[in-house]
Amino acid sequence: MTVAGVREEGHDPAMGTTREVGAYIGGKWRDDAAGGRLTSIDPARDTPVATALLADAGGFVEACHVAREAQRAWAAVPAPVRGRVVEQIGRLVEANKDELAALVTREIGKPIAESRGEVQEVIDTCAFFAGEGRRLYGQTVPSEMPDKQLFTFRVPVGVAAIVTAGNFPVAVPSWYLVPALLCGNAVVWKPAEYTPAIAEAFTELFARGGLPAGVLNTVLADGRTTFDGLSAALDAGLVDKIGFTGSSAVGVRIGELAGRHLQNPCLELGGKNPLVVMPDADLDLAVEGALFSGFGTAGQRCTSLGTVIVHASVHDEFLRRFDAAVRDAAIGDPTRSDVLYGPMISARFLANFEKHLDLVRPHHTLHGSTGTGRITPANPRGDFTGEPGIYAHPTIVDGVVADDALYRTETFGPIVGVATFETFDEATALANGHGYGLSAAIYTSTPVHAFRFRERASAGMVSVNNSTSGAEAHLPFGGNGRSGNGSRQSGIWVLDQFTRWQSMNWDYAGKLQKAQMDTAELPADPAYRLS
Repeated sequence: MTVAGVREEGHDPAMGTTREVGAYIGGKWRDDAAGGRLTSIDPARDTPVATALLADAGGFVEACHVAREAQRAWAAVPAPVRGRVVEQIGRLVEANKDELAALVTREIGKPIAESRGEVQEVIDTCAFFAGEGRRLYGQTVPSEMPDKQLFTFRVPVGVAAIVTAGNFPVAVPSWYLVPALLCGNAVVWKPAEYTPAIAEAFTELFARGGLPAGVLNTVLADGRTTFDGLSAALDAGLVDKIGFTGSSAVGVRIGELAGRHLQNPCLELGGKNPLVVMPDADLDLAVEGALFSGFGTAGQRCTSLGTVIVHASVHDEFLRRFDAAVRDAAIGDPTRSDVLYGPMISARFLANFEKHLDLVRPHHTLHGSTGTGRITPANPRGDFTGEPGIYAHPTIVDGVVADDALYRTETFGPIVGVATFETFDEATALANGHGYGLSAAIYTSTPVHAFRFRERASAGMVSVNNSTSGAEAHLPFGGNGRSGNGSRQSGIWVLDQFTRWQSMNWDYAGKLQKAQMDTAELPADPAYRLS
């Protein structure tokens, strides 16, 4: 089975028709669209890709019911066997790597090199957690009493509702789905409704890896419907854990909803990620890091660079080199291997980004391209007119200060601010002052600067002489403040999101022993002193 062949019946490219993708519930694809229809568009070519048959709130609740029914039997499957299923899923993704990457590029416009890297992240995640099926360790703990043993166990949470965004349509879902399933939970996954073809392919790969029917359910729905369905499912006692990747504003609402049910959600939210350039930095390396951090994926990452914070002594030279690098960067067809970035994900993403250009003020100066906003024949970037896709000019905004709205607003597009500092204290204040705390980077050749920045940065992830973007499957991923509630994904740390600790004591003394009351005491001589 290849991704290109998934549910292609009736698809005729010459006729411009698209396949329809509905909900996947209980091991079967649905063909109803109670929540309406939405056709995804290739943002580089302005052609349809697939039509999402959206569910209503009731459809989401139904998926949660099915997951609840399937979860207990899945949890009873030995963890090493569940790990084997994860391993098989990873192998299937690897066998379909090129097809899945091409589909990501087609449906959201991500450059093919980045799409391949994203699929590789899924493969790496499966490889890591396949082994965790044999390492869901508890502990044997000594008791304070004789003839008594104490134990701890990891147990599944139950049903996890996972809501993910479309800018990383397979990597980020894998950070939730793989460990949740490995730990014995059943999952209801709500991918971005504007990525139905990717969601369908990814679901098929998981299902073909050996998951029993009902253990993974996929529901396409818009944001409001999802919130209503999630609220109803929580009221009905059908959801035990929420995982959410998206904006900070929506994350607040998800957190409030979960809190009403005494649940602690896993929230991975926005960022306004700083990159500090010290006077001893390798400027060419810093420019390379800023270029990828700020403009990779057209700036549509939660870890995208928000503001470069440059020491006054190297500011002018850094800006000159950064401006030249951005102007020389290729923007265009995402199927080419040499482009820095392709189109915006959709017209909606472009419109939201263009609103943030209004945050530019008279004291700012613009660099990086021949214009701002959408690239069109009337507003080209050199010879590139952007037609027929949805492309935006890269924009560098110099002169950013802490009072600027641009400094504290996540722009989610190809725009990077540049600020100046004189002292290290000023640099760290600018790195933290916006209230986000996802990712931060520093470029320096002095170890003390690197370690002091690590100590003072509020970000959950810190890079030294590297970009603000770039996760690895065995390190914790997540942020603080406006970037999240301190929960972490990836590595062993995510296991605490999808399991609960259970303790057990086993007394075989043949009599009731009361903790803290029947504890033996050995005589001591506390008054003894050396003469």
